[in-house]
Amino acid sequence: MKLTARNIGILAVAYGAVSGSGSVLAQTAAPASSSLTVSVAPDEVSAAYASYRPQPIWTRTGLNEAAVAQLTSILQRAPFDGFAEGPQLAAQVQAAVAQARSGDPAAMTAAEHALSSAWVRYVQAVRRPTAGMIYAYPVLKPHGTRVAEILLTASAAPSLEQYLRDTSNPNPIYVQLRDTAFAEAQASGNMTPDPRLLANLDRVRSIPATGRFLVVDAGSSMLTLYENGQPLDSMKVITGTKELPTPLIASMMFYITYNPYWHAPDHLVRKTIAPNVIHLGLGYFKSHKYDVIDEWSENPTIIDPTTIDWKAAASGTLHLKIRQGPGPLNSMGILKFPFANSEDIYLHDTPDHAKFGLANRNLSNGCVRVEDAKRLGRWLIGSDPVAPGTDPETRVRLPTGTPIYLTYITAQVRDGKVTYLNDLYGWDRPGAQVSYSTASASQ
Repeated sequence: MKLTARNIGILAVAYGAVSGSGSVLAQTAAPASSSLTVSVAPDEVSAAYASYRPQPIWTRTGLNEAAVAQLTSILQRAPFDGFAEGPQLAAQVQAAVAQARSGDPAAMTAAEHALSSAWVRYVQAVRRPTAGMIYAYPVLKPHGTRVAEILLTASAAPSLEQYLRDTSNPNPIYVQLRDTAFAEAQASGNMTPDPRLLANLDRVRSIPATGRFLVVDAGSSMLTLYENGQPLDSMKVITGTKELPTPLIASMMFYITYNPYWHAPDHLVRKTIAPNVIHLGLGYFKSHKYDVIDEWSENPTIIDPTTIDWKAAASGTLHLKIRQGPGPLNSMGILKFPFANSEDIYLHDTPDHAKFGLANRNLSNGCVRVEDAKRLGRWLIGSDPVAPGTDPETRVRLPTGTPIYLTYITAQVRDGKVTYLNDLYGWDRPGAQVSYSTASASQ
């Protein structure tokens, strides 16, 4: 089945989706840069204090010196979060705190508001959505950026220091990259963050800190399974080429598909299938269990292949929809792992495992071929994945919806230093646009 917006919406409801809408729009935007600024008017903070009357956050029983020192440190490091104005805000905070130490009530109030304003601006910066990422469900976007919400959460935190630490550390991948780069910068005296680092941090900031989820990284062509926020298992994958990159996606997986159909992308019909029919005859077409269909749907009409002008199909003047039935030659293998997204991207098995031995595995049309589909299926359903029958496109619901994140990580920590992989997609360049031109299926 081709995952149309309508089908995604139906399946999301049927399988307990976290949002009622399965259709999304691809987002194209420039990644983070070191010049990011976040503007919060001081009167927004004052208005929140006046409206909600939270307990003082920083001055409840006098100045909370430990929390002030921690906030100052976070702000001084903030350029390595892509928040360039952090050090300037840190200086403003220190000046306000110095005045407040006199004990003057007006100075204490001014310091309270200055600290909160700086904190709000920082939180809004580190919780901005990843540029260019397709969020299939709004709940998967980084959230908690409203001024009042930030202040009330801070005011109610059992430990302000722990809250500051947790909020400034989005997830372990992010923290390892940022903190290693910051330590290197301090040692070298060069406090200007590498734009490549900031681009990578922006792409990983949407990954959760805890829980059960899986991450597909097109930078290294690896898939990692996480339990309680910690990596549990990993396997090789084959991801998109430079011309057909695997998109940045945050979605939910609710079911797996046994005996999947494969829908041939148009360029493969033109370059491979049609020429083979011309040279080898319809025996080739039938032996590969191909069907020409009238539309991408669950119940299409099958068109007699003898009525097709295959030379026109090979030349590209006739565009065909060709579906391949389940079997040993099917490009989906035995399992497909769909999830809602606007680019019709999914994970799947493959009959061709030789390519997993290659160092460069950016070979697909955007979809993701997995090295061990049975192992992935076992992790998702909690038992060996065995097809309940031979019917094509047999869907089996997962015990629980599982978040999936497709990203692109070219920065790695090796021997205590940040190193960079080849930027195949060109998304690390300052001002680069994240854009996709994916096909509807993988080959």
